[in-house]
Amino acid sequence: MTHPKRIVLSSDHAAIDLRQAIARHLAGQGWDVVDIGPTTPESTHYPKHGEAAARQVASGDCPLGIILCGTGQGIMMAANKVKGIRCGVCSDTFSARMIRQHNDANMLSLGARVIGEGLALDIVDAFVNAEFEGGRHATRVDMITAIEG
Repeated sequence: MTHPKRIVLSSDHAAIDLRQAIARHLAGQGWDVVDIGPTTPESTHYPKHGEAAARQVASGDCPLGIILCGTGQGIMMAANKVKGIRCGVCSDTFSARMIRQHNDANMLSLGARVIGEGLALDIVDAFVNAEFEGGRHATRVDMITAIEG
């Protein structure tokens, strides 16, 4: 069985510092953080990092994932191509909470060039502490899943 507080983190080169701050923050809260890098500032391609993290979530190895790039948009698009992934970009705590409660999101994407560390940590907390509400939302999530084929 997967550890319920296991989370995968990944980013491109633009978000290494923020990703590492998030990893420390989550580890301090008792999360088993699987940080899959990168660790050096050389330019790298966000699609491969988004996909790698998404595959760990889709496989069940990690129930949740957080990915980052400059805007959060490109890496989110790559992650959402993996079957079973529901990832949203958030730059506010309300959206981060709602994508978990209403959309059963299993991944969060952040833009390191859009938000600062303090807000990012608040968004992460809102995301990881929220739970899917089910009910009428489950019907809608099922409809999203059906689009995958």
